[in-house]
Amino acid sequence: MDRAVFRAHAPRAVPIAILAASAGALGFAYISETVFGLEPCVLCLYQRVPYAATGIVAVLMLGLPTNALVTRWGITVCAALYLVGVGIASYHVGVERHWWASIAACGGADTSAVTIESLNAQLSVQSEKPCDQVDWSLFGITLAGYNVALSAFLGAAALWAMRLLNGRPAP
Repeated sequence: MDRAVFRAHAPRAVPIAILAASAGALGFAYISETVFGLEPCVLCLYQRVPYAATGIVAVLMLGLPTNALVTRWGITVCAALYLVGVGIASYHVGVERHWWASIAACGGADTSAVTIESLNAQLSVQSEKPCDQVDWSLFGITLAGYNVALSAFLGAAALWAMRLLNGRPAP
């Protein structure tokens, strides 16, 4: 792609692409939950935060006056958020594979109750899904694993776009 053409269209095309990727990922998560009945754990919900944040940044980029500084800062923030998403998803994969224990509140009930009423109250409350319980995988890769790849790809794409905007040749 010619850098001049990219620079001319980047202030609108890149935020639209970021918004589409973020909306697509969040839409997929919503459909997985509502249509296919996959219950998210706390770490699954945390993995959605970078996509929501990049979507907000993209909307802000589209609403602000078009200039190179806004585009560069917005893409930089989105790249950082996608890379944070890689970290969260990687952590979740480690919890799923029992490489380490989760520090998030991933299910389990308070066992300190001693009265019948408090035990009944705990039984009536639906506990959160454990973060190490895998509901779905394809080729041995869970949704968290696929999220690692998607977040890494989107982060790399954002960094590549920054490289083109800064005038450095793409590798």
